[in-house]
This record gives sequence, C-alpha cells and structure tokens, in this order.
Amino acid sequence: MAEMIDLKEMQERVILVGVSTSDHDDTEKSLDELEELAATAGAVTVGRVIQNLDQIHPGTYVGKGKLDEIKDLIWETEATGIICDDELSPIQLGNMEDVLDTKVMDRTLIILDIFAGRASTNEGKIQVELAQLKYRQSRLTGLGKSLSRLGGGIGTRGPGEKKLEMDRRLIRDRIAQLNRELKDVKRHREITREQRSRNKIPVVAIVGYTNAGKSTLLNTLTGAGVLEEDKLFATLDPTTRNLKLPSKQEVLMTDTVGFIRKLPHHLIEAFRSTLEEAKYADIILHVVDASNPQVDEQMYIVYETLTNLEVKNKPIITAFNKQDKVEGETILRDFRADHIVRISAKHGDGLEELKSIIEEILRGQKILIEKIYDYSEAGKIQMIRKYGELLEEEYRGEGIYAKGYVPAEIYEKVN
Repeated sequence: MAEMIDLKEMQERVILVGVSTSDHDDTEKSLDELEELAATAGAVTVGRVIQNLDQIHPGTYVGKGKLDEIKDLIWETEATGIICDDELSPIQLGNMEDVLDTKVMDRTLIILDIFAGRASTNEGKIQVELAQLKYRQSRLTGLGKSLSRLGGGIGTRGPGEKKLEMDRRLIRDRIAQLNRELKDVKRHREITREQRSRNKIPVVAIVGYTNAGKSTLLNTLTGAGVLEEDKLFATLDPTTRNLKLPSKQEVLMTDTVGFIRKLPHHLIEAFRSTLEEAKYADIILHVVDASNPQVDEQMYIVYETLTNLEVKNKPIITAFNKQDKVEGETILRDFRADHIVRISAKHGDGLEELKSIIEEILRGQKILIEKIYDYSEAGKIQMIRKYGELLEEEYRGEGIYAKGYVPAEIYEKVN
C-alpha cells in the first residue's frame, strides 16, 4: 500500500516578489531579509522576481507581463506560493490569486505568522491576535480563495487559525474584546512604571534591529535566561531584569521587541504599550549588529521607529555588538548617540566599559552631596546608597561623613 504523504510536513516552496520604484531603494536587500523571514516561518525560497516600476501597480502589485513571468516560474520551480515584499491590498491579493492560481502572501502576513509562533505570555498572545485580526478584517473580501488554499502552512499559525472563517461581525466583536483586555494590560504596565518611578530605580531600555543581540546582552549582563537564537524575532515578550553596577547602584534593564524594515503598522499599534518602554526609560541602549553589511540602514530604521513612537530627548548609548564577527578594522559611527562602545555580548567584551558609561550618564543626572550626618540620621545615608551612588562614608566623632551623588528628587530628603 502506498505511503500517505503528510502535507503538513511538506515544506512550503515560495517565490519572493518585490517592486523597485527608484534606483536608490534597496529592494534586493529587502528581499534578502524577506528570504530570512520566510525561512524563520518555515518556508524555502526557490526563486525571486523584482520589477522596476514608477509606482506599485494598484491592481496587481506588479505589471501584467511580470505576472505571466511569475506564473511560469511557479510551474518551473514547483512553488506552493508567492510572498510579496509589501503589504497587499485586498484587490491586489484577489487579482494576483486569480491570475496565478496559487497561494499569495505578503511581508506582513509572514511577520504576523512568526510573531504568532513566538508569543508566549498572555500579553504577547493578545497583541499578536489583535494584529492578525485587524490584518484579516481589512482583507476579508480578497481572502476567499486564499483561505481555502491555506492548508496548514504559513499564515495559519497561532490564535488566528481558529478564526479564519469568521465573518466581519465576529471579528469586530473579537477585536473589541481584545482591545478591552489590552487596556487592562496597559493599565497594569502603567502601574508597574509608576512603581518603578516611585522607587527611583533608573530604567535602561534595550532597543535595536531584530537579531542584533539584545537578548544575548541582557543574559550576559543580568543572567536573565532569555531565549537566544540566531533568528529574526527570536524573543517577542519584553523582559525586565535588575543589573547592579560597579558603584553598587541598581538599574532595570528592559528588552523590547526587535525592529525591522516595513514593520507592519498593525503590529506597531498592537505592541505600542510594549514598545513604549523606550519612551519612559532614563537611557536608551541601542544594540547594533556591527558585523551586518546593512548596519547603517538598520540603525536608520531603529531611529525612524523611535521617532514614530515619540521617543526623544533621551541619552543614547550605541553598543556596536558582535565584534567577534567583525573582520578587519571598521569605522563605526553613530552621530545620534551620546556615547558609543564596541562590545561582544556573547563573549563579554566591552561590557565593563558599557557599565561605566551607564554610570557616567546617571551621575550626570544627579547632584553631588557632601556632609556630616548625625548618627540618628543613618537612614539618610541608606537612601543615598539605595537611590544614588555613595562614594565615601566615614564614621567620625561628630557624626557620619558621607559623599555621593543623588537624584534631584531625593536631594531634598537627604540634605
């Protein structure tokens, strides 16, 4: 008897399709990244097509001639679907499926699919499902055929899978319910932030392009035990851990979701409360993969995303990571950063210098205090130690001599 083939186990074979609208855009690099995204989602790339157009075709994404070329390529490579490098409109999606008679996906769907597989906390799952449903809601008209073709492959992962057949009303109700749940999560996050700010513990937000090494850095510095993988979006849920600096002062290190070019707007909306960790931090630690040939473009995308999130007037440390992979002497510059440091999070190189820079910035935000306290005021010295940086402490006949730096809001209480 012939052995049955489990279709779910068959790897999807995809063709990548991009449109270049000017000589200066980096469609080729964007497709390289799309290939990596497809691999992360479990597909193998068997071909790629780039069309030069003045603007993306509103009806079919690419021109008619290119569609015929893609159709031939699908047949030649035995591809099971195509992935377009931009978010498709319902009309583009429907028209392309009519002509190509295959599964049509876009960059947004792939990123959402990866996020669905990565979300582990309740908040992460709510955010991903919300983004998936909003994406599907806007595409219900064009998804008819696509849904019947989806099978068990990319785009059907996570909580969205059970809801593919929902009509608009059900999706609307579910979105409203998720928004209510997300509001509770946001409220909880705001309370946590208020507690942190009351405790006067400074917060360092780690930001960076996906796969720049943020999780590795957090693990090496704090022993956080966060998943580290050489994959895009390996970790999704933000992690906050304590770090004790050499001066004995504590800071909170908060990881954020990785940035990427063309990060879907539904995701930015859904993950706004998570991404806003950077907005409320005292210091931004921008982790950069110095070994990546597209290092400048990736840094630009991170800063563009921070601007969209209205993160401004924060001291920025740029950590050029993965120095162990950098070949030869490289000139690393970041004109937007207040400090730059070369590190290897994996091997621990440069991390002492990084801690010193964090201390230097925090010291600049504090006031120097030097006085003799009565022995009955020993609690004030404890406050300096906890919230500031105690440099000297000496027990004398007339009292306790102390010298240190304290935040402005504590100065009144200890002076």
